[in-house]
Amino acid sequence: MWWFSSKPRQKGEVSALFLLGYGVFRFTAEFAREPDDFLGLLALNFSMGQWLSMPMIVAGLLLWRWARRQPGQPA
Repeated sequence: MWWFSSKPRQKGEVSALFLLGYGVFRFTAEFAREPDDFLGLLALNFSMGQWLSMPMIVAGLLLWRWARRQPGQPA
């Protein structure tokens, strides 16, 4: 993040990269965690943490797409 944000970027790109990176890292890390006892695994054998990470990944992708469509020079 520090390296990416050290250069001028379009508005929203740094936030998009954070959301995308954190979501992917959290989704991957949830494979090593044991699911909550009272929930277990949910649909498609994903844990609640993985299901909650998916909207972050999607939001990061959408924000990245929106930021890349911005006209003009990086802020």
